[in-house]
Amino acid sequence: MSSTSSTSATGPAEPARHADRLGTVGRTVASGSRDGADTKTVTVSQSYPVGIDELWSAVTDGERISRWLMPISGDLRLGGHYQLEGNAGGSIEECVPGERIAVTWEFAGEVSWVVATLSGGDTESALRVEHVAHVDAQRWAEYGPGAVGIGWDSMLLGLTLHLESGSGMDREEAAAWVASDDGRAFMRGSGEAWCRAQVDAGEDEAAARAAADRCIAAYLG
Repeated sequence: MSSTSSTSATGPAEPARHADRLGTVGRTVASGSRDGADTKTVTVSQSYPVGIDELWSAVTDGERISRWLMPISGDLRLGGHYQLEGNAGGSIEECVPGERIAVTWEFAGEVSWVVATLSGGDTESALRVEHVAHVDAQRWAEYGPGAVGIGWDSMLLGLTLHLESGSGMDREEAAAWVASDDGRAFMRGSGEAWCRAQVDAGEDEAAARAAADRCIAAYLG
């Protein structure tokens, strides 16, 4: 991940802070059920100054996904199976070109569901991602929505930077950023944002605060 800087009459400007981008993302938390069991849904949404065809290409083309997210392999079509290197894999259950993708998200022996919905026109577009999971009540109480939400914020950042530059993500640079002051501020700010989303969804503020603190500490190490 790279940032740019500029100069002015007062001297060099500070490098762009990726943590400052967190305010452009919408976040919600909801409870529901699927297959007779309780679920939790975390949703992220973001708008982009690119046409919907460009956004669709960025989130469905394997070569482009590998640039902003991580290497992906598999049969990337309806009914096919995908695998993110060292991360989740699953089945592509729905694909409506330019509109919607639904996949299973299978990782560490657990199965959840992700739906990405696109909207927009020739010059602007928006992405909404819903992640639905059967979550152990104790784990949810311990870490809250940030356990997965911080990951989705990080993925949206990668997509945003890719749409801005078209370039790939240098893994060494990305790892260095995660350990940097800005990277840590991003994780902390994301955790705080998910705490607010959980409170907005009706969670007790003290419980949400405690869960967010534990989650942020886990991400920061």
